[in-house]
Formats: sequence, structure tokens, C-alpha cells
Amino acid sequence: MNGGPSGFHNAPVTKAFIIASALFSIFFGIQGRFSSLGLSYQDIFGKLRLWKLIISVISFSSTPELMFGLYLLYYFRVFERQIGSNKYSVFTLFSVLVSLLLEILAIALLKDPAANLVTSGPYGLIFASFVPFFLDIPVSTRVRVLGFQFSDKSFIYLAGLQLLLSSWKRSILPGLCGILAGSMYRLNIFCIRKAKFPEFISSFFSRISLPSMGSPRAASTRNVVGNVSSYPGRQTERNYSAPMQSAPEPPEDSIATLVSMGFDRNSARQALVHARNDVNVATNILLEAQSH
Repeated sequence: MNGGPSGFHNAPVTKAFIIASALFSIFFGIQGRFSSLGLSYQDIFGKLRLWKLIISVISFSSTPELMFGLYLLYYFRVFERQIGSNKYSVFTLFSVLVSLLLEILAIALLKDPAANLVTSGPYGLIFASFVPFFLDIPVSTRVRVLGFQFSDKSFIYLAGLQLLLSSWKRSILPGLCGILAGSMYRLNIFCIRKAKFPEFISSFFSRISLPSMGSPRAASTRNVVGNVSSYPGRQTERNYSAPMQSAPEPPEDSIATLVSMGFDRNSARQALVHARNDVNVATNILLEAQSH
């Protein structure tokens, strides 16, 4: 499954978060302090350790969690492209803070002073992102393997399940809190979906550099985005490049899938032609255009 144009094109907040998470995780890993990062009752209601609260939402507590977590954060950059960096900054902050508050509430109810009840890492943001992933990203292909049916979204779900169960009870709790935070954002609690940070926030994150993680084609994405809209009447100013002559006419069910997501029919058809009838690639082309 494709997460959109490769690299961090139009995803500076995701880039900054991944850099911070990777650096802090590697730092504590080198020092051999992975086991001390989890939150316990004593950390919050005994001797309050603010540094632990901050680190608990940034740094992963093991190498496998770091690998799966960064992969999911990188994939979910498509949502920053969809709603824009200013709104995605609000989504990130809301998901992290709400999930952390829910974790603290759960720790207070369980009252186990001796145990680290919650593993560290940006579980709130990752599992909050599974809410729009489940509701907004369509399934384009299905395959059967040994009698079981899989979709092109299955690998993302499997990576999320691996992360959720990585530390068993200690990782399940923050994962569930993240899903609740994502659901609250989706339900537009306190009209949170209308909130966005000032433009200088995304400008600041865009100055943070990182070696390219994608092909040179990522920089030319704007040249292939056409007159698309997430709702009828809202169009961007870009034009599609000429579609490949060998691309077949898009199937009606693929067009209907994109239209059901709120995209204009003509824009959906053009995106499918350019994406060679791959619904996921076409979706990302349309989302990329919407973010401008």
C-alpha cells in the first residue's frame, strides 16, 4: 500500500516529530535506560517527574517499537498532507495530550505503585491516526492467502497490532488511549477540528532538514496534481500533466469509491488515469492537491 509521494513533501510536522522521536529513543537506548522510561503511579502521584511525562510521549522504549512506530508515523504523514500542517499540528498536540491524560487517569485507577504500567512512545498520535485511516482510506485490492482474505491495508493494521502488543499490557493501555483520543478528535469535541496553529508553526518545522527518504519524483509531485477538490466547487490551481497513453479507462467502481469520499467525479477520473487505476495512489494525488 502506498502512503503517497515518498519523502516528507508537504509533511514538515511529521518530519520534525520523527526526528525527535528517533533521536531521543537512540539517546536513551545508548545509555541503556530503555527500562526506565515507562510511566508508573509513583512517577505521577509520588515524586512528580515532569521529564518522564515529556519523554513518555516521544521516546520509544525498545528497538522493535522504534522500528514499527517510526514506520507508522511515516506512513500516516498522508493525513498532514490532507488537512495541512497547521491543522495537523493541532491534531498531533490534541492526540498526545488527551491520550496522556487518559493514561494518567488509568494509572490513578489501577494504583500499583511498584509497576511501570505504561510503556513510553508516541502511542497516542500513532493510534489516533488509525481512526482516519480506518474511516477515510479505501481498500483497493483484496487477496486470499491460505483461505484468509487480506487487503492492501492489512500490512498497516498488522504493524499497528505488533506495536500494540509489543509490551503487552504496558503498550495496550496507551494504544487504546490513543484510539479514544483520535475518536474524540473525529467527533469534533470542542470544535477541535476547526482549530489550527498560525502559519509560522509549519514554516518553522519546514526548516528542519533530513536526508531524503524517497526518490527524486517526490519533489515533482506538484506537477502531476490536477484540478481536484475534496468537495464540489473547491478546486486547486494546478493542472494534470498529460496522462500516459497506455493507461486504460478507470473502472466505474473505482471512480465511485473516490466520489464517495467527497471528491469531484471528473477530478477522481483524472487522478485514476494518472495513477494507472490504483485507487490508493489516486487518493493520495487528490489529498495532495487538497493540501495546497
